[in-house]
Amino acid sequence: MSVGVSTPLPAYTVDPAFMAKKAEELGFESIWYAEHPAVPVESDSPFPATGGEIPWTYSHFTDPYIALARASGATSTIKLGTGITLVPERNPLLLAKEIATLDRFSGGRFLFGIGTGWLREETEIFGGDFEHRWTQTREALEVMKELWTKDEAEYHGKYFNFPPVKSYPKPTQQPHPPIIIGGMARNVLRRIVSHADGWLPNRVTPAEVEDSRRRLDAMAAEVGRDPKSITISVYGQPADGDVVRSYLNAGADRVVVRPDHVANEYEMGKQLERMAEAVLR
Repeated sequence: MSVGVSTPLPAYTVDPAFMAKKAEELGFESIWYAEHPAVPVESDSPFPATGGEIPWTYSHFTDPYIALARASGATSTIKLGTGITLVPERNPLLLAKEIATLDRFSGGRFLFGIGTGWLREETEIFGGDFEHRWTQTREALEVMKELWTKDEAEYHGKYFNFPPVKSYPKPTQQPHPPIIIGGMARNVLRRIVSHADGWLPNRVTPAEVEDSRRRLDAMAAEVGRDPKSITISVYGQPADGDVVRSYLNAGADRVVVRPDHVANEYEMGKQLERMAEAVLR
């Protein structure tokens, strides 16, 4: 079974090299790091899971690319994912180089999970256009694809505009690492078929996965894409074997389970062992 594991918050109490190595040894397929680079003290944005205040842990993320680079150096097979990268808060020319470098040094193991964000105040701090964040994200993806696939790339859009440039290294995975769009936006499936390689929902039921799998297959066929080229990765689920199997049986290609926060590596190692016993055996 393709079962990954995410990183709990606070994300810096366990060394990502230790966690990734242990997860790989136990048979987990992938490890995922999320991000919130700077959470505003004052915010009117409701937390999506509850509609209430933002949990205190949301200011305790590490940088996912530095964490995954460290994880990469301690492992050899486990895939390395972002769940998610907040694309409107990053410069795509810099991000393209970070991703290509990580993918190359890891031997082609990077999974580019992306999102447009829900925290308006944070997006705006980083210069993102919150009201049109998907349009901005689409342009950023176009920029990165140009940089990853061409010796000389240029782009002229609303948000990004630059003359021909050279950007190396190129990623190991060709034409680029899988782009996996998160969230439950109304047009998310259409966006995936047009611009990406997979879907990364979290608050979703097996029935919704089954329905979305059928819709994705049909939309892919409409535009001449192989439906099998589009994956579904259900994110942030409990480490319960029945839950994992229900999503895989519904058409998911991968399920990412979430550990609880622990204070040290010894406790994390024991927790990962229990999780592996529950979902991988």
